[in-house]
Amino acid sequence: MRVHAFTDDALGDLDAVGLAEHLAAGKLSAEEAVDAAIARVEAVNGELNALAHAAFDEARAAARRPRPGFLSGVPTLVKDNVDVDGMPTRSGTDAWEPRPAKKNGDFADMYLGTGLVALGKSQLSEYGFSASAEHPRLGAVRSPWDTERTAGASSSGSAALVAAGAVPIAHANDGGGSIRIPAAVNGLVGLKPTRNRLAQDKLFRDMPIRIVSDGVVTRSVRDTAAFYREAERLHRNLALPPIGDLTRPIKRRLRVALNTSGVGRGADAETKALTEQTAALLESLGHTVIESEVPVGPSFADDFLLYWSLLSQVMLTTGRPFHGRTWDRAKHDNLTLGLARHARRNLHKVPAAITRLKRAAAQAELYYERYDVALTPTLATATPKIGHLDPTQDYETIIDRLLDWVAFTPWQNITGAPALSLPLAVTASGLPQGMMFGAAPGQEALLIELGYELEQARGFPRIQD
Repeated sequence: MRVHAFTDDALGDLDAVGLAEHLAAGKLSAEEAVDAAIARVEAVNGELNALAHAAFDEARAAARRPRPGFLSGVPTLVKDNVDVDGMPTRSGTDAWEPRPAKKNGDFADMYLGTGLVALGKSQLSEYGFSASAEHPRLGAVRSPWDTERTAGASSSGSAALVAAGAVPIAHANDGGGSIRIPAAVNGLVGLKPTRNRLAQDKLFRDMPIRIVSDGVVTRSVRDTAAFYREAERLHRNLALPPIGDLTRPIKRRLRVALNTSGVGRGADAETKALTEQTAALLESLGHTVIESEVPVGPSFADDFLLYWSLLSQVMLTTGRPFHGRTWDRAKHDNLTLGLARHARRNLHKVPAAITRLKRAAAQAELYYERYDVALTPTLATATPKIGHLDPTQDYETIIDRLLDWVAFTPWQNITGAPALSLPLAVTASGLPQGMMFGAAPGQEALLIELGYELEQARGFPRIQD
């Protein structure tokens, strides 16, 4: 069943830029926009299970005096793994009783500093480890395109509510694909920025390899471009080229590397064909497409899984000291527990794995000396139904199915390079299928301008049509 909240209210069909322009022109007030967004969330959340924490009263109060900025008064949601003042941070689990945060984390400070008004927190998979949020007690987050299917990776709650029209823009973050995967599943634009592009909370900054990047999911390229322009005014990493104010398609023609074989496991026949159709579109626009393998060693997939597992072990080891007496290890799902077990059994391999993973950045630099952009599908197959990645199954089944589906996104998390998922394809069953474009570190502007060109050339599917 398809579910959406688009209706003839204050929000209409407006994207974030359109809504910001209406607010600035006085065509509607921030209070009206927030009230309409709250009504939309309430209309669809029963079907989608995308909301982790509602802060509707606080949002209404903030809308009466929104912060200045281009996005002032635009309603949004913050993913429930970063701290927002006065809101609990549950991180997709019920393994402890969360307490309201005493202040904004670094990311929320920057994010809400753009003028966005948070209606609350969006749901995710437990700690963000799974590519599908299907918690045994908190419930599954469902795609508005088909509520029998998952809304994707850990930023699933944000993506589901943006796709359904409840809000035009929402926070997402990406440690193995969790901006790009839910964007691909829900027909959205999802840009994972270059490592250290935006402000980040301490938890993510302290990782041995900073694989997590924060960003947004949106329904249009211009919304993603506008967010990064506004964020850059508040937090500028001088080590990276600026993104700037991007409003039009790219002019130069690009060398594009095409790959459908993934990292260890490749795309199925339908996804491969859809990716090749996207390559043909690029060629029709004058770009040069060349088939090329991703430059990773044979141990990359195993090394990434071990590093991912190490993060789970850290979460479980620090759980009680960090969360107190209410913390209960036994309440974690089989994926979290299985990952931690995998890490414990292979701790002796971790130093060598991290050393090999760190080399991937240099390999990527050489790769992007030959190509401007890399094209792959965002995901290896169509969106699975709820239950396929159920975290109550045995660990070996879950991890094997995850690796089959998520074969393309982790490389950019390790290299720190940016990647953009665009909703350029539709499966035979009518579901969005994202296409992913990677570039060298610091080249978000190139990806956004290419996104403008492809959005104009093909258009994106709209759930309300």
